[in-house]
Amino acid sequence: MNRIKEVLKEKHITQTWLAQKLGKSYNMVNAYAQNRRQPSIEVLYKIAEILEVQPSELLQDKNN
Repeated sequence: MNRIKEVLKEKHITQTWLAQKLGKSYNMVNAYAQNRRQPSIEVLYKIAEILEVQPSELLQDKNN
């Protein structure tokens, strides 16, 4: 599970904007945000870099 949707909301950033910065489709970013699909480690690190957060902030403990 990831916290991409929550971090985007906290930073007032749209999924469309993130998709453009990543060079991915809106549908792919939406799948990440809805936890229907998980980004690769490389993409997760790129998302963290774009959002200016630590990669660990995008991850959610499965016990929570």
